[in-house]
Amino acid sequence: MVSELGGAQISTLLESLPGIATVLRSPVADALVNVIRAAARLSEFDIADADELVKYATRRGLLAEDEGDRLMTDLKAAHQKKLDRIAARPKAGKGKAPSKPKPKAKAKPAKPKAHPKKPAAKKKKR
Repeated sequence: MVSELGGAQISTLLESLPGIATVLRSPVADALVNVIRAAARLSEFDIADADELVKYATRRGLLAEDEGDRLMTDLKAAHQKKLDRIAARPKAGKGKAPSKPKPKAKAKPAKPKAHPKKPAAKKKKR
């Protein structure tokens, strides 16, 4: 016999079994957290997370299906363009020997400042 768990029972289960919340966590919640981290540049953007969020929004009626498809097409094209740019960058260290850092100039000892010359005294005429 299968029974459904109510809200209070789920709360009790989550409190009594530490770590169960991470196991039962929604893929939408994971995708949302990952996209937020990527927006803050704390992690890399993953197209699968965006796809999960778009599918969720489509299921809930927040996005029309054609709008979700257009959004994912745009995202995939932009993501591929970024990957192509990264692949086109020259690899660091290939073809060139690492350059040696230039030695820093030694600090010259400070010269003592000369006292300003006093103007010559005028001779008195007699």
